[in-house]
Amino acid sequence: MMDNTSSRKKTAILVLLVALLLAAYILATYSVFTSRFPGANDFYSRWKGAEVYWREGINPFSEEATLAIQQGIYGRPAEPGEDPGPFAYPFYTVFLLAPIVWMPYAWAQAIWLVVLQVSLVLGVALCLSLLDWRLPPWLFALTILWSVFFYHSARTIFLGQFAGLVFLCTVGTLWALKGRHDGLAGVLLSLTTVKPQMSFLLIPALLLWGLAQRRWRFLTASALASALLLGMSFLLQPSWLGDFFRQLAAYPSYTAIGSPIWILAHYYIPFLGTPGEVALSLLLLLYLAYEWRHLAQSGDVPDRFYWVLGMTLIVTNLVALRTATTNYVQLYFPLFLVLHHATARAPARNLVLALFYLLSAVGIWLLFLATVVDRFEHPIVYLPLPVALFGAFVWARSALHSGSRARERRYA
Repeated sequence: MMDNTSSRKKTAILVLLVALLLAAYILATYSVFTSRFPGANDFYSRWKGAEVYWREGINPFSEEATLAIQQGIYGRPAEPGEDPGPFAYPFYTVFLLAPIVWMPYAWAQAIWLVVLQVSLVLGVALCLSLLDWRLPPWLFALTILWSVFFYHSARTIFLGQFAGLVFLCTVGTLWALKGRHDGLAGVLLSLTTVKPQMSFLLIPALLLWGLAQRRWRFLTASALASALLLGMSFLLQPSWLGDFFRQLAAYPSYTAIGSPIWILAHYYIPFLGTPGEVALSLLLLLYLAYEWRHLAQSGDVPDRFYWVLGMTLIVTNLVALRTATTNYVQLYFPLFLVLHHATARAPARNLVLALFYLLSAVGIWLLFLATVVDRFEHPIVYLPLPVALFGAFVWARSALHSGSRARERRYA
């Protein structure tokens, strides 16, 4: 009894200390940065749309809301060729932002930037936990630094992108499934739909796996959480789905870059064009569907399951009609899966991993700086991570599946 009481006290003290540290970090972020340099425009569009909804009852997808967003970003209506900054997220995003729409934007931005940094750090830590990969303290600290300063992470934070939160929900889902916290896993999976272009293949893959493994609590929790989000959305804003698709349809009019497959087919191998883009995308989707057959067989053997899910995330980012390099934070899970496998037998695996952090962080930043035009990313920046990971996954397929078969014999 005394041990339980002591443990609860220690937990309460730890939670209080973490809360105080986060509060201090938010205050410092506000004082040093957001109060002086308002930004994070991707976040502002969602925050302002949610603010005018909760405070004024304005449809966040309406022209009135879009104009309010433009006034906040540009100080005037957007001109032709400029990003009009529409809300353009599922309506239930307003529920996530409801607690911070009542404060000045500088404070909301400070809170959000800290949330994103915590999401990225926790997400990478969960990747290591999923793989049962214990690093020495110095290398774990370096991993945490990499998770924040690597190009795709830093850009996510700079723009205030929801991708960081979706990454945490994604790996949180897998972590919860591993620990058989199926109710939590179902809720987290439903939250990944706040950016559906990041989870549109992951969701059916996990639902198929859940059916095959008879994880009914996971399936039920996912269905109920999704029904709650959608039901409340239609109750409060009945027209939201049509409004959302209308804004999505306008997206290509102010964005010039599509998926990595689009970049390859239209920019680097232009003779392929749209037919080549469609053909390559379909081939990747067919290949992924073929690999999904392993979902029914993975059971308690994680290697094959993680490989299929990793490939699912890679293909998602290769074929999504519109993507962003911020979305690549979701590729950290397959990246660490490859790193874990590749360094397993390296004579100095810790130094190899540290060297990877250095080269990858510096390399992508140099590529961006060498090719950036008027603060816009060059298409080449979209290619290294997903293309390299796809190649690595294809190369590692036989080895990972051999490991799975060995484990299956051990579990049998």
